[in-house]
Amino acid sequence: MATVELTTANFDEMTGKDGIVLVDFWADWCGPCKRFAPVYERSSEKHQNIVFGKVDTEAQQELGAKFDIRSIPTIMAIRDGVIVFAQPGALPESALENLIEQVEALDMDDVRRQLAEHKH
Repeated sequence: MATVELTTANFDEMTGKDGIVLVDFWADWCGPCKRFAPVYERSSEKHQNIVFGKVDTEAQQELGAKFDIRSIPTIMAIRDGVIVFAQPGALPESALENLIEQVEALDMDDVRRQLAEHKH
């Protein structure tokens, strides 16, 4: 599966369902973003069960603001509608693969319990 363009119109629908969604916040003028793009694309072809989304922060400024994106590229991992990772900086391919493995291994019941405890 190739990458999917995420916009304000489809972001909540794409990230709110069960499964893993990786989001690459990027812009056309960003050199590190352009260097990271082929790494992200290769990973999307390896992991057919994961949605690899891209948010153009120039075209989708509302999404950049909503998630307080201050540096690009920023990689966000969402599993079962819960943001479980967000970090600025282009990742080397091995680090991106490691991130995917960690997100796949999460016990989401435990994550939800921890989130509930922090809200009290």
